[in-house]
Amino acid sequence: MLKALLARGKNKLALEAPPADSRQRAKALLMGLQDSICAGLEQFDGVGRFEEESWVRPEGGGGRSRVIKQGRVFEQGGVNFSEVEGSELPPSILSQRPEAKGHRWFATGTSMVLHPRNPYIPTVHLNYRYFEAGPVWWFGGGADLTPYYPFLEDAKHFHRTLKGACDSVNPAYYEVFKPWCDEYFFLKHRGETRGVGGIFYDYQDPRGVLYKGQNPSGPAAAASQAVGAVNQSWEQLFQLASACGNAFLPSYVPIAEKRQFTPFSTRERDFQLYRRGRYVEFNLVFDRGTIFGLQTNGRTESILMSLPPLVRWEYGYQPEPGSREALLTDLFTLPQDWLKDGSLVGRCAPHQAVD
Repeated sequence: MLKALLARGKNKLALEAPPADSRQRAKALLMGLQDSICAGLEQFDGVGRFEEESWVRPEGGGGRSRVIKQGRVFEQGGVNFSEVEGSELPPSILSQRPEAKGHRWFATGTSMVLHPRNPYIPTVHLNYRYFEAGPVWWFGGGADLTPYYPFLEDAKHFHRTLKGACDSVNPAYYEVFKPWCDEYFFLKHRGETRGVGGIFYDYQDPRGVLYKGQNPSGPAAAASQAVGAVNQSWEQLFQLASACGNAFLPSYVPIAEKRQFTPFSTRERDFQLYRRGRYVEFNLVFDRGTIFGLQTNGRTESILMSLPPLVRWEYGYQPEPGSREALLTDLFTLPQDWLKDGSLVGRCAPHQAVD
């Protein structure tokens, strides 16, 4: 009996091994995403251009950072690619996958944050990554939208597009990754989500359980339990990263195109800069990518390129009751079922915040 179980375990391990060219394929996918996203954003902006800086990490690997500044649309933004490796894993990884200890590791990823100038265009974030350490490997990623002056249709469009990308591989993905995004991009000290969310996933491998977060009693865990074990291979997870990564431009550019000429005053600009403070708080306190990069001696400028160029904090700020700013605080910084909850229209309509 024991021999049979051991043999079954060996077979399972063999089936779970990634393809021999896994690192090359992951790198090619993520570098390609950086190229296509930068090209699409430059075409839309029309003025700003990404400046590239290649860098080498002393411990192994390197990357290329691309930053756009003072464009027509984008006040500042960055689209980074990295491919790094090393022998000592940081605590942020070992706490999740202790079996990776003692193995040389490899990680590659593309990450992006865009801070538009117009307060009616949302800030947006994307990150897709792949990790290997001995017998351990996984994919992770996601994208989320942070509006300042919200429109229901923008949130719906962003979620519809990402859901379509997930569904093209497995309809179970969005059902779990959407609430996981709400859970992950949550500022505990504020009691707020960072924005209207999107999708988030991590530690995805063939082990079957989709949710691998920190809240076993939360909505994402419940959705994962309802879905049950999911058969997924390296190839399927590679397809997921490809589908979701390539869905970024269709998910975001139509929103930015629609809002780019909306007039705004000092009031809207000040509120945008105030809400950008929440972005800074999350990225410096909670974001695992920031923590991983700093713990592995990554390039500081590239790690912190997600921070906005201008930001303000205001002590004890409270939005005016019934204002558009209050709508953002009361509705668009809390988890919502953007695609199915019909009551959201009634709550947004008095503020001309539907379309």
